[in-house]
Amino acid sequence: MRFLGSVARRSRHFPGRCYTTASTRHGNHVTVLGEQYPTDAMTNISPTIISKLPLRLHTQPSHPLSTLRSLIESHFPSYAHLSSLSPIVTPYQNFDLLSFPQDHPGRSATDSYYINKDFMLRTHTSAHEVEVFGRGENKWLLTADVYRRDEIDGSHYPVFHQTEGARIFPADASGMKEVEDDNVRLAAHLQRSNIIIEDVPHLSPQNPCQPAHDPEHTKLIAQNLKLSLNSLMLHLFGGRVGATAENPLRVRWIEATFPWTTPSFEVEVFFRGKWLEILGCGVVRQATLDNSNVSNKLGWAFGLGLERIAMVLYSIPDIRLFWSRDERFLGQFKEGAISTFKPYSRYPACFKDVSFWLPEATSLHENDFCDLVRDVAGDIVEDVKMIDAFTHPKSGRKSLCYRINYRSMDRSLSNDETNELQAQVKWQLINQFGVEIR
Repeated sequence: MRFLGSVARRSRHFPGRCYTTASTRHGNHVTVLGEQYPTDAMTNISPTIISKLPLRLHTQPSHPLSTLRSLIESHFPSYAHLSSLSPIVTPYQNFDLLSFPQDHPGRSATDSYYINKDFMLRTHTSAHEVEVFGRGENKWLLTADVYRRDEIDGSHYPVFHQTEGARIFPADASGMKEVEDDNVRLAAHLQRSNIIIEDVPHLSPQNPCQPAHDPEHTKLIAQNLKLSLNSLMLHLFGGRVGATAENPLRVRWIEATFPWTTPSFEVEVFFRGKWLEILGCGVVRQATLDNSNVSNKLGWAFGLGLERIAMVLYSIPDIRLFWSRDERFLGQFKEGAISTFKPYSRYPACFKDVSFWLPEATSLHENDFCDLVRDVAGDIVEDVKMIDAFTHPKSGRKSLCYRINYRSMDRSLSNDETNELQAQVKWQLINQFGVEIR
């Protein structure tokens, strides 16, 4: 589900008209995964993003993301394991069926990739939730690549991978008996394990039961959710911290608020000396089940980001490395095994600044600038930072200055090469956004 990073994301822009990018790049049509789509005012999918769509890192043997997916699936062997659904969805699937408010920032073209007004790239695995529930799956895991426009730095990337899990039960006496029996089994397993759990109430005034649900049933479902995920945390992290009676794994639950679940929670794990946010979860909104034509059911769902966990478990320092084709990276990993990444070299950085005046009464969203840089330089760019914003006191013209840090993960860059990339960035700024380079 779109639990982590769903709202609290950095987004900097100046008032006025806000540009989006790719509608000027593709003419009247754009080809995505071999299909042609007409472009319109919403189109902002970029060539760099289109090039990522066929790669599906979570299915590539021995890749860290594939191994982590398999590790999670092995903990839920009786669940349906799904990993091949198309990333192209409708806004209705991605937002409306999941009760996203009309003013939710995720709907904006500055946050999401649109092929046109009718089709977009999924921003979360929950875009398929109604579809999967609707075809009769009562317990399932879905792993997929998801797409969100974002800044450029070592921990953000416009493509990342999520695993979503869900389970629903009949909302009657037999279904609740099944939940109770499962809770007893899971609790017994955890009591025998070296784990300390900092819990919160299953229901509270700040984290209430849905009006259509029986509070006692909701408490049982929330308990099943917590026990299931505490067991998963032990599966993922327990062996990596060497959990013992003297050094148990510590898991912390926090009340949360999501439009698509209630009650809702976040889960943190204490790992290598600090608390790490791992996933978000909750009791599925009745509206979602109604949209799935699933009657008289009650259940839970969770969503986690694979890169977030893999960077910790494998000690991978830069999110760009997951996309590297360098054998010095890929050769370090074996299917089914989690190993510590050994950096093979650290090439020098090359900083280049670009300053420009914006056209009158216009603005440039930071995600537009980052997409432009990605299309020019790809993963050669380590990070992009706005270092100055200035409004002329007399003319009212707005000026921005961005610092681009060019650093390849695989080789040294020559000054001539970075100068050429920087020149292309400036040309694209002029061509796409009509700026005046300072």
